[in-house]
Amino acid sequence: MWIVFSLLAAVATATVVTLSKAGIKNVDSSLAFAIQSVLILLVSWGVVIGQGNLPDVTRVDRRAWIYLVIAGVITCVSSLLSFRALKLGDAARVSSLDKVSLVFSVVLAIVFLKEKVNWQVIVGVVLMGAGAVVIAMARE
Repeated sequence: MWIVFSLLAAVATATVVTLSKAGIKNVDSSLAFAIQSVLILLVSWGVVIGQGNLPDVTRVDRRAWIYLVIAGVITCVSSLLSFRALKLGDAARVSSLDKVSLVFSVVLAIVFLKEKVNWQVIVGVVLMGAGAVVIAMARE
């Protein structure tokens, strides 16, 4: 089932990039991100409340809070940088270079989460990274 959710997330992300690029034509990139962030906040908490998970907030341990808060700050920084890149560049090129995050994710998962990789993962990471760079550097 994780594959279905991952593919749906990829389609959603591609749609967000396209809509965001269209939306920031005459809007400051930081303001555009702030507008989207309000909606992200409302929808995400709406889902939590709708699923009946709001009481679980009190059961989140301190360590998880620290990781989630740091990840939240980095998510904001990442999104602000992505919006600025979208403002300045073509959506396809910006989005493809953003996918180099896959390479960094695998490295960080190996180093910090002690995840194991095989030759297929290594080849895939190299191909994805190279493909992203080729698309990003393509001439118009």
